This record gives sequence, structure tokens and C-alpha cells, in this order.
Amino acid sequence: MTAEFPGGDPLVERMRPFGTTIFATMSALAVKTGAVNLGQGFPDTDGPAEMLDAAAAALRGGFNQYPPGPGLPVLREAVAAHQRRFWGLEYDPDGEVVVTAGATEAIAAAILALCEPGDEVVCFEPYYDSYAASIALARATRRPVTLRPGPDGRYAFDPDQLRAAFGPRTRLVLLNSPHNPTGKVFTRAELQLVADLCQEYGAYAVTDEVYEHLVFDDAGSPHVPLATLPGMRERTLRISSAGKTFSCTGWKVGWASGPAALVSAVLRVKQFLTFVNAGPLQPAVAVALNLPDTYFTGFTTGLQSQRDQLRAGLADAGFTVMQAEGTYFITTDIRPLGGTDGIEFCLALPERSGVVAIPSQVFYDDKDAGRHLIRFAFCKRPEVLTEAITRLNP
Repeated sequence: MTAEFPGGDPLVERMRPFGTTIFATMSALAVKTGAVNLGQGFPDTDGPAEMLDAAAAALRGGFNQYPPGPGLPVLREAVAAHQRRFWGLEYDPDGEVVVTAGATEAIAAAILALCEPGDEVVCFEPYYDSYAASIALARATRRPVTLRPGPDGRYAFDPDQLRAAFGPRTRLVLLNSPHNPTGKVFTRAELQLVADLCQEYGAYAVTDEVYEHLVFDDAGSPHVPLATLPGMRERTLRISSAGKTFSCTGWKVGWASGPAALVSAVLRVKQFLTFVNAGPLQPAVAVALNLPDTYFTGFTTGLQSQRDQLRAGLADAGFTVMQAEGTYFITTDIRPLGGTDGIEFCLALPERSGVVAIPSQVFYDDKDAGRHLIRFAFCKRPEVLTEAITRLNP
């Protein structure tokens, strides 16, 4: 006798709060309406020619089979050299660097590897949506600390709220700086408080630094990797990727660096997620990481110009525009335009103005803190931004 298929939702309970991502929803709406998509954070230009040429050569040069589990040596060596060059951090490419399927896999593997059910993860909201899902998969509990814009439009957190988020079950802190979606760059003083609390409570730190090179010259602080603070290298897993810095988000080549024990833990989980990834793309990313400083400064300067272009256009359209110190994103307040709910506003915006944005409230546990905020991406060609601004300013 064949058993009847059980009724109800087959999805495990801990994942039921997570539906289709807001990025997929809004990108589909952009296609349906013909709107300019300033929602999902991906560039509309390709990365440096040297990297693309290296990828083409690798495709025909024997790199199409499984790479080593930790990643190709040429990329691990390039990652280590890059971190020494820019941040003064020393990592052994043989044991302290692992290549992953983008930063998203590195974050998920880190949380799954380090958290037992019931452990607590301190994170800053608004947070990238995969953070909450990865914490739920590990059956851990998130302890959010809210970033709020001040009168100058710069985001900050309440130090007392951060202290209160730590406790005997705190296992790790998940920190994203430069920060998506707010564009905040954490100051050294803020990072020092995080470091002090990690050491006081014996917690690990997992740092998402995919926007490490995208900090603008009017930011309140330069980018400071948490691992560079005293006592933090030995308890920090530092994550980055090629996607944002080299405009190749579809390649999904990321990495995690840290003490050998932490990197080994990530690798032991990663091998049962994707096993390995992006064999022919890894040598190309190594080429990109070794590009001269002029590439990195030029890329950031160009992106800052695009930020300034969109920021002025949004202000002209009547939005209150928050400071964007780094990343691809600008956050705006919709209340001057009569909006009170970001989801409703963003769902209506494509039909009303022909532009897609992302409602920030989906990245908060405290929905009221983000209900009136929406996020625009400026990592688009100037002519695309011009078209979006024209549509928002009829």
C-alpha cells in the first residue's frame, strides 16, 4: 500500500518565514513594467578586461574540472597577498584561506559550522536577508542591534543596545562593513566596542567585507577590518568576494580568511554545500586581485560620481536622502512624499514612476524602524541613472 502524501506545507518550520527574496520579486516587477531597476545590487557593466581575458584563457586552458577543495592555490595566494597589501593582515594561503561560492556561501557555512542550536548571533539591522536565513538554518537565535540615521543622515547604533545583545549564549557577531543596505562604514571606535565585547564574552566574529574597497572620500571613517584590532585576528573569520569590487556578481567567487581552525570549520561545511565552485574563474579573480592600485581607486571614484548623480536626483524628487559612505546603495525616507509604508511605496513605484527600489523594512526585525525607508542602487551606467532620475522628476 502506498502511503498518502502528508498534507500541509512540507517546508521545515524554521524556514517558513522566508519566502521568495524581495530582490527576485522586485526584479520581476521591473521586467513586467519596463521600469529602471535600481533595486537589486548588480552593475550593468563588465569587470576589468584583464580579468575577463584570464577567464577566457582558463576556459580553454584546462581549468574546467574540480578545483581543490580549499580553492586553487593561485587564488588563495592572491587573496593572502591582497589582504597583506591593503590591510596589513597576514594569512597563510595553505590553511587560512578557503574559496567559496560567493560571500553568501561563506557566511552560511560559517554560521552552520560555528553555531549549535540555541546559540545566539549578534547582528546589526537592517541586515542582508541571507543572514537571518542562515541563522535559522543553524537553529540559532539572532540578536539584532538597530542602526538608525541621525540628524546628519549617518547611521549609528546605541552602545547600550549592543551591550545588552550579548549574553552567556552569544556565539558570534555577524558584522557587515561597509554596510548593506545603509551604506554605513563602521568607525574604529564602534569596531573597538564590538571587539571588546567579543573578547569579554568569548565570541567569534564573522565579518562580511564584500564592499571593502567601496568607501567614498566623504565617509566618516575609512574601512577598518575588525581583524586588525588587537586580539581579534585569532577570533575573526573575514569574508569577501570578487563580485562587487570587480563587477562580476554572477561569478559567485568568494573567500573566507582567518585562523586555521575557523577556516577548517568552514571548509568542512562548504564541501557538503557546493563541494567546489568556479574552477576556470578562480585564476581570473587572482589576476584581478593583483591589479594595480589605480584600478581600485579609479573604480571607487567612478562609483562615487554615480552616487552623487543619483543622490542629487533623489533629493530633487523630494526624498530625504541619507548619507551613503560606501557600497552600492542610497537609503531614502519616503515620508516627505507622503509615504508611510516602504513595501506599498515600492510596489506602486514601477507603475507610477517607472523605477524599482527595495523596501528597507524587509531587512529589519524592528519593522517600524525601517518602514519609512527604501533603498536605491547606484551601481548603474550614468545614462541609466539619468533615465531613472528623469522618471522620478516628471
